[in-house]
Amino acid sequence: MTAEIRVFPCLSDNFGYLIHDPATKATASIDAPEAGPIISALEREGWTLTDILVTHHHQDHVGGIAELKRKYKCRVVAPYDKTTPIPLADERVKQGDTVKVGNLAARVIETPGHTLDHISYMFDSEHALFCADTLFSIGCGRVFEGTYPMMWESLLKLRALPDATRIYCGHEYTASNVKFALGIEPNNPALKKRAEEVTKLRAANKPTVPTLIGDEKEDNVFLRADVPSVAAAVGLAGKPAADVFGEIRERKNNS
Repeated sequence: MTAEIRVFPCLSDNFGYLIHDPATKATASIDAPEAGPIISALEREGWTLTDILVTHHHQDHVGGIAELKRKYKCRVVAPYDKTTPIPLADERVKQGDTVKVGNLAARVIETPGHTLDHISYMFDSEHALFCADTLFSIGCGRVFEGTYPMMWESLLKLRALPDATRIYCGHEYTASNVKFALGIEPNNPALKKRAEEVTKLRAANKPTVPTLIGDEKEDNVFLRADVPSVAAAVGLAGKPAADVFGEIRERKNNS
């Protein structure tokens, strides 16, 4: 039996995620933006939290850890950098490590840029990537602690995953991301199709995730910095992709 994944809102625009192994009853929360919605989701499903898999140290991803740890005595898995303020971490992991949730296995991918400690969790057998604030649906995270070349390399790691990989990102930013991306690629047919889908989903108050790596390669301008037409659209024809990416990210910062 395959994993069960639940998606629900937390805070103002965070996603909460639970991944559950029916065979062993193990359940992990990916990050812990706030405890209340996670507890509600667990109780609704009749699941018990066994693990929290932390992607990075920002408060809107770790704020609920202490309360959940008290209630469930769950294991907290966090990025390897022990200098980051992640509360109650039991285990630290880095690139190439494997984290087990019951019989489910998550491969750790280091994806620095948004923060230096940022990691993503790839459940290969489930075709499920939890990438928090590195890659968004039609977007990417702000580069707070790293550099643009560093963030671009992290995005390339994720772009190289199989097209059928489902992306579970950290925030519901898709509508604003689509609007921005259309300003750079107004004639991208995949992006225009996605824009229509997102409008319908948000009108119905439904989440815009998961999305697929294969689709993001076609419609996410941040993953397309090495496409000549995108470079030309931002006035950087022939320039290195990391420079093009940096220009796109700067424009989004100021949009």
